[in-house]
This record gives sequence, C-alpha cells and structure tokens, in this order.
Amino acid sequence: MLDRQSARALIMHPQDDVGLVLSALKPGDRLIDTDVVASEEIAAGHKIALRDIDNGALIRKYGAAIGKATQKIARGAHVHLHNVSADIAANVGDGASKSATRLAPREAFFNGYLRANGAVGTRNYIGIVSTVNCSATVARRIAEAFPDDLFADEEGVDGVVAFTHTTGCGTPSQGEGVDNLTRTLGGYLRHPNFAGIVLIGLGCEVNQVERVLREQALETGARLRAFTIQDVGGTAKAIAHGKALVKELLEIARPMRRAPVSAAHLTLGLQCGGSDGWSGVTANPALGVAADILVACGGTAILSETPEIYGAEPLLFARAVDTDVRAALQERLDWWRDYAARHGAELNNNPSPGNLKGGLTTILEKSLGAVAKSGSSPLMGVYRYGEPITRKGFVFMDSPGYDPCSATGQTAAGANILAFTTGRGSVFGSKPAPCIKLASNEAMARHMDDDMDIDCSPVLAGAALADLGEAIFQKLLAIASGEKSKSEALGIGDHEFVPWQLGAVM
Repeated sequence: MLDRQSARALIMHPQDDVGLVLSALKPGDRLIDTDVVASEEIAAGHKIALRDIDNGALIRKYGAAIGKATQKIARGAHVHLHNVSADIAANVGDGASKSATRLAPREAFFNGYLRANGAVGTRNYIGIVSTVNCSATVARRIAEAFPDDLFADEEGVDGVVAFTHTTGCGTPSQGEGVDNLTRTLGGYLRHPNFAGIVLIGLGCEVNQVERVLREQALETGARLRAFTIQDVGGTAKAIAHGKALVKELLEIARPMRRAPVSAAHLTLGLQCGGSDGWSGVTANPALGVAADILVACGGTAILSETPEIYGAEPLLFARAVDTDVRAALQERLDWWRDYAARHGAELNNNPSPGNLKGGLTTILEKSLGAVAKSGSSPLMGVYRYGEPITRKGFVFMDSPGYDPCSATGQTAAGANILAFTTGRGSVFGSKPAPCIKLASNEAMARHMDDDMDIDCSPVLAGAALADLGEAIFQKLLAIASGEKSKSEALGIGDHEFVPWQLGAVM
C-alpha cells in the first residue's frame, strides 16, 4: 500500500527498508512525516534507506527481499549498486506473496474481423513470411511493392508486411532451435490478424516449406499460399510470382469488415522494457488491473520473459490453479538456470544499464515489479515459446527477456494485441498485433509523447490504480477496434519479428 502522506518518497509496504524517492533529494532534505533525512543526493526513482541496515542484512521493497547490504547502510543513504548485492536465495517475503483473486464476470465488446475458424482479428494484414533468411530479400521486395499509403483510404486492408529473420538453415535439422522457429512461423501463418499470407522458401534449406506446413498441421488454400524461389525460377520470377499472389489475396481482404464481438476474443501480450524505479509502482500494476478486467470478460492475458520473473516466481506459484501448472513453471525456470550456466551467465545479473540508471538495482527488484503487470488472476497454464494458447484467462509463455523476441513468441501463440510498459522510453511497435505503450513517469511520457499511448504517472499523485487500469482496458478495446496506436502511426512493426534462435549454427 502506498504511503500517500509522504510528498518525497513512497513506502510500498510496512516491512520495507527503503522508500522510492519521488523527486530528487539533496543532503539535508527530510522526508515529510518521517524523521528520515537524506545524507546525500538521490535521484528520483532511486531508493533511500528508511532505517539503519546492517552489513549482510536483507533489504526489502514491496515487502520482499530485493538484495542484501554489502556494507552498513545508514538511514537516509542512497541504496543502490554500491551497497547492494543480488547474491541471495530467491525469496519473496510474506508481505508480497498473495493468492489469486478473481474479478466478477463482466461483458465488453470491440469491433473485430471474424475469421472462418471462429478466431477474431484486430487487424487485417496480408503477410509475407520467409522460412529462411535466404528468402528474406524476396519477401521484402514483394511487400515493398505495396506501400502503406496504397491503403490509406481503404477500410478493409491494414497493409502488406514482410516477416523475415536470420535463421532457417545452417542449424541441426532436429531439436529446440528448429522446433522454435517452425512453431513461431506456424503461429504467424494461422494468426487471425492476417486476411491472407504467403510463405516463401528458397528450396534447399533445413526449414523446408513442406516441413512447416506438415508440422503445424496447415494446408495451402485461398488464404494461405506457399512457394520456393528455386521452384519458380529465381529471384526476379519469385518477386513477380509473389506480387501476383498478394494481388489475389488483396481481393479477398478488401471486402472484409469489422463487426462487434466479445472481448473474450482478445488475447493480450504483456510486455515491459526499459523499466525504471517507477515501473513496478505505476505502469505495471495499472496494466495488471487491465489484464484482470480482460480475464473477467473471458479473454486471455499472457505473461512472458522468464528470466525477468526470477526471484518473484513464488508470486506466480501462489496463483497456479493446480500442481501441474506450478510444476510446469518450475520446469521452465530450472531450464533457464541450466541454460544460463551453460553459457557462463547468471539469471541474477539481469538489469540493463538503463534499468540501473532508472533506479532498479537487482533482478529481484525488477522481477517483483515486472510480475505486477500480470494482475492477480489465477495462473491457468504454462506454454512453450510460440506454442498456441489453448486456455482462457491468465497464462504464462516461456521466452527470453529480450522484448522483440518475447513479443514475437506471444504473437505466434495467438496474441492479437500487445501492451508494453516502459520507464526509460521504449520505441517498440509490432505487426500484425498492434501495441500500446504505457509510460511509468510523467517526464518521459512528455518527452516521448509521440511514442507513449498512456501516461501512468498520475498514480504517484493519488490516482486509483483501478481507474487507470480501466482506462487502459478501454484503450485496448479502442485499438482492437481499429484506432491506431502511437507506434502504428509511426509505421513501426516491419522489423520487429525476432524468433528465438536456439542451438548451434553450423
């Protein structure tokens, strides 16, 4: 619970050893309604010690351990990298761990594209997908022949976009790497935000067109076309053939119109990037409220970025609907510990330079804030990267913490809209699933107003998280109904397709 009596620092939980500085402190500044006096300059978004902390003692924020003191820290001192270590056993304290809660069921609607299989799209794109990097140029040349301004006045088509990548060959023909890629491509090929799609291979690659279709149980037809460059006679002929196929698909797409459908057809990918000290206080918990509302409407919310739940996993364990779901999440965490160790890395060494500058000190602190964007609904299932989501409600999909890669997996899994919180100022956008961006602080929201859809900083001035969460949910409905997000207005999303590449490149 936020301490609204303090004008200079937020105290997230009575057990906390630190407060979150609201505005920059100078030596001698006193926290209102406390006897804590700053002993040094402390930037906004950073932490101040609320009491003396012994060397080696755990340091708590959100009622949970975020690290341990590497030296004695006096009350009023800056608490950050110079006096905190993340080298502790992952341990969420009693103050932070809570069981799942459910909101009362409700109804909401948006205007979407109803597909023949019952799925609903929030956009109506024609997609060009490459099986391998060798067909990337052909795919892009085809898409470039149909620029966005060609469809500026068309109601039924959002554009033609190419999805290319850097792999597909020079890798083992079996194993996690090719399975990840095939699963990701399959998810895009069946994605409801495409009215039509063309799959293009070279012809001799490991990741064959036939393999993708077979393993993903897909068949070519009116909506899905496929060919290889070698079969049609080379680059120029492949581009001409692809352009002809797109023209045919456009004739299918143009008559399509939006219709009112239940919000239960929305699958929301939850993302955060460029986080700061405010993210876990404003944008992430506000998005969590919106996610809970969507779940109450029968929709689905996907949390991912497995390395960025490290240390906060007990929060998710407590919300698992059964022991199988808990075990599945534990298995993914164990895999990541082994994966990191094999590559000489540590999961507790995660915060980026931008995170650190913004006030985040350890992965435990970052994870506690990141998990907040998942809300409080029960955890219904755990999925592999890009695996189709089959359960409604709140679910977890395994992915790296790298935002474009994680968002690509969520889209492949069925997300038809994304929400992305940021404190430092991410400029991420995506296609075919539109993405709204939520700013954690006012300064960045104003400075990067062309990129930010919603400023979540009013929470710091006393705005209710419930009200802000409702506003985010209403924005999601509007975007799903066709309103352009800020990133869409900027034309972002053509180069953010980043499948998770695993395994040896040979």
